Amino acid sequence: QVQLVESGGGLVQAGGSLRLSCAASGRTFSSYAMGWFRQAPGKERAFVAVIEWSAGSTYYSNSVKGRFTISRDNAEKTVYLQMNSLKAEDTAVYYCASKFRFATLITLTTPTSYDYWGQGTQVTVSS
Repeated sequence: QVQLVESGGGLVQAGGSLRLSCAASGRTFSSYAMGWFRQAPGKERAFVAVIEWSAGSTYYSNSVKGRFTISRDNAEKTVYLQMNSLKAEDTAVYYCASKFRFATLITLTTPTSYDYWGQGTQVTVSS
């Protein structure tokens, strides 16, 4: 069993920054990938970024590439999403998710690819 708890959401003006955290517990995560998704009202849950826990390899959606950075702290079992140059269209509930054993990161861009999810944290960007 894996537990994921997101934090760090809030209200920010366009152009600002936020850092989201996802604290993981329940297992050792060396064979895991950790992903971030977001869901805006009336829209489907969309892929944001994913990181391979052991090697630190990353993959991003085109909509956030160059603005968002995913990272992890092995000792703290925490995954981060640094979000810079935020836009109104980034407004959504952000979720982290875990996947045990995978082929390549590029296969982890759909919600059904993941095993466990956090409860989500709201990010609102005012224009």
